[in-house]
Amino acid sequence: MKETDKKTKIITLSGLILLSLISVVTAYIFSKKFQPKNISPQNQTNNTNPFQKQLPIPPPKNLALSQEKPLMPPLKKYPVPDIKKMKTKGCVADGLLSGYNRPSKDIKVAQKSHCYFFSRAIETWLEAPDFRQAVETMEKINKNNVLYGMFIAEAINKKERYMFYDEGRPFDFSKMCKRGSKNFWGEHTCKPSFAKEEYQKYLRQITQTAMDIGIQVFLFGQIYYQEEDLNHPLAPKIIKEMRRYAKKKNMKIIIGAQTNNITDPSYLKLFDFIEGGVGLYPDGEVENNPCFSRWYNNKTKTGWCWALLWNEPYKSLANNVFVHLDWSGVKGDDMSTFALMDDNLRHQTLKKLHREFTSQNIGFLLPILAPLPKDNHGCHGQKKNFYSPSMKYDCKDLDVINEILDQQK
Repeated sequence: MKETDKKTKIITLSGLILLSLISVVTAYIFSKKFQPKNISPQNQTNNTNPFQKQLPIPPPKNLALSQEKPLMPPLKKYPVPDIKKMKTKGCVADGLLSGYNRPSKDIKVAQKSHCYFFSRAIETWLEAPDFRQAVETMEKINKNNVLYGMFIAEAINKKERYMFYDEGRPFDFSKMCKRGSKNFWGEHTCKPSFAKEEYQKYLRQITQTAMDIGIQVFLFGQIYYQEEDLNHPLAPKIIKEMRRYAKKKNMKIIIGAQTNNITDPSYLKLFDFIEGGVGLYPDGEVENNPCFSRWYNNKTKTGWCWALLWNEPYKSLANNVFVHLDWSGVKGDDMSTFALMDDNLRHQTLKKLHREFTSQNIGFLLPILAPLPKDNHGCHGQKKNFYSPSMKYDCKDLDVINEILDQQK
């Protein structure tokens, strides 16, 4: 090879190397400059989409969900919840702000409804709450002077991935479990325990963040499952802390619980209200017994008591009582029975139950969104396993629900 050819080859190779180095440096600078600022490297793991729901990207700091310890949001004046109005103009909207069913369709139902209170709008059953989604949905619903509720479920998923922002790490849900509750709700599930420090930290974060975005009503699911020992309850400590945080925000909050057949007045009075199902029969009637006779013999006092809270001894021991058409995902529950009725019977049942319960100063929450058994074979919303009163689907109940609500003060 000639000497001139060797020099030309060396120069060409050197040029290619230089161009490669320039490309690498340029790409590095470009990536640093345009890297999304709200994605923390702590949230990114190998083969993990940083946008996946299990480990959400921290929303803006005013939602108190940044990687750093959240700053106290600016103090503002929040509306004072009207519990009397909640009793007469309240609705069950399970997972409305959590995207449980068909968010675009459910938002329209919420917009058209005349509900003052949307109970259980943020759901936490086996899934930690996504507050960014909740805020976005509230903005789309765009209703002022309404209340949204949050359900604090008695069921957690030990495999859940959710950021503990104060300590910059994911929560360890396996450390929240009550003794003897392994796989109680299915594989990798358990009942959470108030006695577990990790669960207390989780409750503190989600309840305070909920208040930060304007949630003012909280309902503890089957609270006797979440207590280790009802003779030495920890709910007073948790409730006191919630109310203290609300006071700092100049906010009034309402706290309820599913207490079933607990009759300790000092415990029941901890809560602004207690709540349970109605025990609906296929003809639209409900029974006047302390416990639902489907599982309990009220004469012999034997069996499992599913408490009907508008009866004694519960009503007189509580500050307030709310009832709703309950669900369990099993055929024969309240919502299953209700959805199997024809249009006329459903409408008459809603009117009758609302009239009878509210006349006794008991809140009756009308159904806006609730789960159904998949094989129920009754009316349903867009999905077979969810009830919706939308006039576009099978259970055309929304006009009647609004008629009932409009008759209330």
